[in-house]
Amino acid sequence: MGRAGARSASALLLLLLLVLLRAERPRGAELTFELPDSARQCFHEDVEQGARFSLDYQVITGGHYDVDCYVEDPLGNTIYRETKKQYDSFTHRAEVKGVYQFCFSNEFSTFSHKTIYFDFQVGDEPPILPDMGNRVTALTQDPCGSLLRHSWVPAQACTQRHYGKALRSPLCSHHLRRKDQRWSRPA
Repeated sequence: MGRAGARSASALLLLLLLVLLRAERPRGAELTFELPDSARQCFHEDVEQGARFSLDYQVITGGHYDVDCYVEDPLGNTIYRETKKQYDSFTHRAEVKGVYQFCFSNEFSTFSHKTIYFDFQVGDEPPILPDMGNRVTALTQDPCGSLLRHSWVPAQACTQRHYGKALRSPLCSHHLRRKDQRWSRPA
């Protein structure tokens, strides 16, 4: 086997590795978009039966930071509906295969458009530790630290969303501006 054979074998191995890595990861989409006043915007995703999917969303700017959201299965059944929410999370295991639709509505607002961020993920997250669900063992310090960090990250992201909203409020910005002016005065 010459250099060409070795290159093609390593390229084939690399391609196989990439395919296997791609198969393990959940798929999904993140998007930030503007939703005009009195409008509705829908998105569609093909989901296999039994697959877990989750939708996280947050209104970033506009009006009272609220939006209506609903999710429909391929049969047209509404499996999630919330009205006038600033943010929320929804997780569901697909009972039927097909195209699921999730929509954001600003139809209740006649003059305020919104900027909305959403994260839609399909598939189960792989376990943090190999064979985590197959056997019971005592966790050593390092895996315990990993587990704590893994569960801490979503909670921290939620806290940052709340603080982000608070920092955008006029009262908070006025307070920060006063402190900044007080600290910047020459002695």
